[in-house]
Amino acid sequence: MNFVKKWAVKIIVLMIGLTIAHLGCTLFILSNLGNDPYNVLIQGLYRSIYGATGLEFLTHGRVHVVVCVIIVLVLLIVDKSYIKIGTLLCMIFGGPIIDVFTLLLQNIITDNLVVRIIAMALGSIILAFGMTIVIKSDCGTGPNDLVAVVISDKIKKNFGVIRIIVDVLFVAVGFMLSGTVGVGTLCCAFLVGPVANFFMPMNEKIINSIYKKSGIM
Repeated sequence: MNFVKKWAVKIIVLMIGLTIAHLGCTLFILSNLGNDPYNVLIQGLYRSIYGATGLEFLTHGRVHVVVCVIIVLVLLIVDKSYIKIGTLLCMIFGGPIIDVFTLLLQNIITDNLVVRIIAMALGSIILAFGMTIVIKSDCGTGPNDLVAVVISDKIKKNFGVIRIIVDVLFVAVGFMLSGTVGVGTLCCAFLVGPVANFFMPMNEKIINSIYKKSGIM
């Protein structure tokens, strides 16, 4: 029973962080001032595949899921200890969450430049905040974030720095595949990692406190 309670609490924390992070991703997409770097990659892939095939069932979210599967398979070869149940949940629910938030918010984010800038700024903060909750849930993390986590752990370098490098690579590949790169993309690529570093200690304390009160630590 303690085992079930432990993972139930961890999964709840992770899903809260996952939802928050993908709200931030959606705000970036709808701001039309760019996108978070990982979704620039997904957007580029989506546009390239759709342009070549015209497959109507393709969505941004579904391409997101496929890329997550590929990243997980690679990490299973590199170091399978990083793949936890939370990683699989992020892989399954990340794309659909973006699709749901897009439907809910697409009529709220207007063409007004001020609204778009606010959406972009809030998107970066919300993304970083949610991402740190997912990472500190100790239940697994999103496959895209896991790339930076694994590299950071393996070479013993600051997560924020590694996140910038990974984000820049995502942007470069996504741009070559017709992904949209704007001021929001550049802000996200160079700021989300450091902002996540800022939130990390605070969210770690909050989550550890929740876990202690739940009796799972």
